[in-house]
Amino acid sequence: MNTKVQNQDELPSFRLDGRLAVITGASDGIGRAFALAYARSGAEVVLVSRTREKLQEVKSTVETAGGRAHIIGADVSKLEDIRSIEREVSRLIQSEAKDRSLVLVNCAGFGFTKPALETTEEDWDRLLDVHAKGTFFCCQRLGRLMIERGYGKIINLSSTWSTSTDMGKSVYGAAKAGVSYLTAALSTEWAPLGVRVNAIAPTSTLTENTSRSFRENEARAQSLLSRIKLGRFAQPADLVGAAIFLASPASDFVTGHTLHVDGGWQAGG
Repeated sequence: MNTKVQNQDELPSFRLDGRLAVITGASDGIGRAFALAYARSGAEVVLVSRTREKLQEVKSTVETAGGRAHIIGADVSKLEDIRSIEREVSRLIQSEAKDRSLVLVNCAGFGFTKPALETTEEDWDRLLDVHAKGTFFCCQRLGRLMIERGYGKIINLSSTWSTSTDMGKSVYGAAKAGVSYLTAALSTEWAPLGVRVNAIAPTSTLTENTSRSFRENEARAQSLLSRIKLGRFAQPADLVGAAIFLASPASDFVTGHTLHVDGGWQAGG
């Protein structure tokens, strides 16, 4: 048992220098915001998405700012694609003599609102294949690489819908509740092996897709807005601080936690 008190004068680092950060769903929205923020914080980023054209734009933005980025075209609902991510990330880790810490951020996903009685098997499979299956197997395959090195950070994207209910959110909420449970379960298994597993649960966040949806249904947008105590929807930039913290050495004693970044959605019920 180590009972030595560490030097309290040393401030924890929020920098990501020397880290290789793999971000799925990096082509737009929250994933894009995380990728750019990680690169600015010193990480080398691996951009993963089905849309290579959009990834190229993100890569160019990173490199223009002086960062380093790589592209992997992959669909995380397909296990063979996830294996290809693992192979490429393994190659990148071994390509330089210096040891690099690995970070995985599972951002790939899509919104889904549909009444339970109208939900089809195809809807269920499509949603769970990305949010549940994709998240689990990305964690599994890249978690192996972290365990081999005795250290790593995994950040999953959950949602306020993991703990809240609303019309049309039965399947999406179930998937995101599963992500939060998976986060806690993997943290239990992998904490002794040096891997920290946490999640971020944002409230409704303004991306290109959600903005269009809110314009088409202003009544629903107002209903959602009324539940956010700060009085506005989240922007992707609002989630960046949590993402950097959980990827950095500053959070080395945090694992198994779902951090709600929700503008006070949960406060007071």
